[in-house]
Amino acid sequence: MSRLLATLRTDLRLQQRNGFYYAVAFVLGLFAIMISQLPAFDWSPILAPIIFGNLVMVSFFFIGGLVLLEKAEGTLEAQVVTPLRVGEYLGSKVGTLAALSLIESLIMVSLAATEDYGGVVFCAGVLVASGLYSLLGFVTVARYDSINEFIMPATGFIMLLSLPYLDYFQVWESPVMILHPMQGSMILMAAAFTTVTSGELIAGVCSSVFWLLLSFLLARRAFGRFLIRKAGS
Repeated sequence: MSRLLATLRTDLRLQQRNGFYYAVAFVLGLFAIMISQLPAFDWSPILAPIIFGNLVMVSFFFIGGLVLLEKAEGTLEAQVVTPLRVGEYLGSKVGTLAALSLIESLIMVSLAATEDYGGVVFCAGVLVASGLYSLLGFVTVARYDSINEFIMPATGFIMLLSLPYLDYFQVWESPVMILHPMQGSMILMAAAFTTVTSGELIAGVCSSVFWLLLSFLLARRAFGRFLIRKAGS
């Protein structure tokens, strides 16, 4: 527990020192300005996809930035040879970014003056989406050492992770979409603002649990393959 708490404090300082919180504040400021300049409008039908897309930055790209910063500073190799466990390292990264994502998302909902929504399922959807984006972002960035190497494959991967938009906006609806890693979290977030059947909600929860576990296993494997072996060599 002491190792995890120390890692949490280190990650929070690293995020603050590198301006992550200022970036979130900037996005919230832009969102507030957009809300204030538009006429009265019911944001409920589109809040879920807006926040879903915003989580890409706060989770996927933020964890990519953290890992690349640690590689550049040499601190990641130092952590590899300490008693810090892989689960503690990933848990700290995912946990701090999920908390930041949740705070930002709740503020966005409050700015949109949306009071009648399902808070529990919304928070669950945000945390699941943030956790998946963070873990899959780590899997993507683990093999790279610079932002130039990371950005192109990351962009392509994000396009694949954004496929639930097709289902949400009824561009392409199919039962097989539930197999997509991010579909479960989109269902949970959508259930907070729109009508979702109990069957869809159960499927979303099951899909979310499955993909969180699988993504953690993939992230742990990537840690061992690309970071521990590299440090050992």
